[in-house]
Amino acid sequence: MSEIRVDSLSNESNTGGPVLSGITEFSGQQYFIPPKGTTEERPSDCPPGSIRFNTSTAHLEYFNGNIWLEFEASSEHVGVSTFAASVSAQGTGHRGLFSRGYVGPANVNNIDYITIPTQGNSHDFGDTVLTKRQGVAFSSRTRSLTAGAEDRNVTIDFVTIASTGDAQDFADLTAGVSEGPGAVSNQTRAVIAGGNKPSGRTNVMQYITMASIGTNSEDFGDLTQARHQFLAKANSSVRGVFASGSVPGLVNTIDYITISTLGDALDFGDLSVARRTNMYAESATRGIFAGGYAPGASTTMDFITIQTLGNAQDFGDLPSTRSLGNGGTSNCVRAVFSGYASPVATIEFCQIATTGNAQSFGNLGSGARQQAGASSNGHGGL
Repeated sequence: MSEIRVDSLSNESNTGGPVLSGITEFSGQQYFIPPKGTTEERPSDCPPGSIRFNTSTAHLEYFNGNIWLEFEASSEHVGVSTFAASVSAQGTGHRGLFSRGYVGPANVNNIDYITIPTQGNSHDFGDTVLTKRQGVAFSSRTRSLTAGAEDRNVTIDFVTIASTGDAQDFADLTAGVSEGPGAVSNQTRAVIAGGNKPSGRTNVMQYITMASIGTNSEDFGDLTQARHQFLAKANSSVRGVFASGSVPGLVNTIDYITISTLGDALDFGDLSVARRTNMYAESATRGIFAGGYAPGASTTMDFITIQTLGNAQDFGDLPSTRSLGNGGTSNCVRAVFSGYASPVATIEFCQIATTGNAQSFGNLGSGARQQAGASSNGHGGL
């Protein structure tokens, strides 16, 4: 076998590297460093199959001929990206959390958790700072936060997902909101949108940096229309999507934002059915919206491809009608929803990449809960 040792190689015109044809083997026990750059520096004139490391998202990504996509794991026990910090290595698996809500006849501050790859009932995690409902939850790989409440409380609290225990105070919303705002997040930033203010329904979006305890939310921009009652959401690490709600009539509107860029939301498309208080979950590429009030509790499940503008398409059905949902959690493979169905709060799941009906996962251990917030350390934004 021939061996060539050089410090660098370029093509004949010195405009780039050489073309290596056939089977190319990189030997040794060290590492291979691909090209790298920010999201804004992504090239658009490269061939399909091109690979680079995105320094904005800390993920390896590839070009499919139209858009750049992050590498996803094939196992439910690994993170959204095989090169992201694996929560399995931290000893938690992928956890989904359900926070606060209403268990008749009173509000509760329970936090329940599930291990997303493992079917079964939820377990006690701890308690939130507030005993409220109608809030929203969002998360990074390490931290879950809860904000908003029925009385327009401004408190934001947080827990460390790997460690069971009670929540601590994080900071405040600049504008307190109630009755179901929506929230999207990536590893760095969360954007909270819509809800109800003293003046009525709002289109205001506000954001926080999730690593910065003590820093209150700031203005991000506006939704395309003011609405409340549990805006469903889906997001990749780059794009956030908000869907459904009440204005006060039911809407099928889907908006989107670029999470890293302040500004107003733009039109994405429409859900198949106008509804509110529905459930939601996502991978890095696909978002699913399930159940809700349409009017009357619904079994409908829609999906979107997050990077492709357009109307939602049919995914399948829930096992039975669900409304007053508790949101949803996910890893890169599985979506898990919790909806109210007295006398229990049921949990269902589906495989995100495969259209079809949802199946039973278990029940929330704290009872027939509704209007809770949900988050996970493996959702599509991570």
